[in-house]
Amino acid sequence: MQTKFSISLVAFFLLATVGFTQQIPMPQASPSARISQKVGLTDVTVDYSRPSTKGRKIFGELVPFGEVWRTGANGATVLTFSTEVTIAGTKVPAGSYALYSIPDKTEWKLILSKNTNLWGSIGYSADDDLLRFSATPGKTSKKYETFEITFNNLTDNSADLSLKWEQTRVDFKITTEVDPIVMAAIQKEVIDAKTTDPSLLYQAANYYFTNKKDMDQAYSWIKQSTDQDPKYWTMHLRAKIELALGLKSEAVESATKSKNMAVEAKNPDYVGLNERLIKSIK
Repeated sequence: MQTKFSISLVAFFLLATVGFTQQIPMPQASPSARISQKVGLTDVTVDYSRPSTKGRKIFGELVPFGEVWRTGANGATVLTFSTEVTIAGTKVPAGSYALYSIPDKTEWKLILSKNTNLWGSIGYSADDDLLRFSATPGKTSKKYETFEITFNNLTDNSADLSLKWEQTRVDFKITTEVDPIVMAAIQKEVIDAKTTDPSLLYQAANYYFTNKKDMDQAYSWIKQSTDQDPKYWTMHLRAKIELALGLKSEAVESATKSKNMAVEAKNPDYVGLNERLIKSIK
């Protein structure tokens, strides 16, 4: 009898537990989001939650001035870098960091914390700070009902991370190492290996041209590439390098070849690029 009673009691608690753990599916008040961006050669990812205004005054009221804010909602906003980056002149090792902020009317303090496991800013300690830096808030031309983080002003080695909510916007720059890595690869794969691969030669020449390095070396590489295996895009680069070296007649000849190849390949973009380049020379 006691055994039956014990079994019944266990069954009751199991049913009660199941009942309490069941959830009614509902939209999140502050839905989670993830954005990723390749910055140079680095993968940058932001995991955060997106609260909405819902008729409330945000900065100075819901988010008090002068206090640490989770910079989002729910759990900590987390930035992840696949390689070392530079923020506000400071090297930040590859890894994940919680993004906190201290908003104010004329200046925000932004914080990268090594502790990514907190619920919002509850339990935040300055002892976990990796970096603190300042940013100036600006006013947006439109109202952002929902908090938003975006990447803007992308270059070959940097991007701005932009925080926008209500009509306030704060940006800071993330800079990555690119040139030393690319130059080391060119040294190894092209120069030291004395490569004759047209694709590698084109890539090296393109990097030298784009970054205004040794143009004579770039020309040597692109000539070798196009003499072996001409393509409309490699011939177009050859024309641009020739023009940069003052070889105008050679540039027109290369651009014309590139245009004819692009016509045959039915690529109107390169047809137009070559037409504009030829027009700029004549």
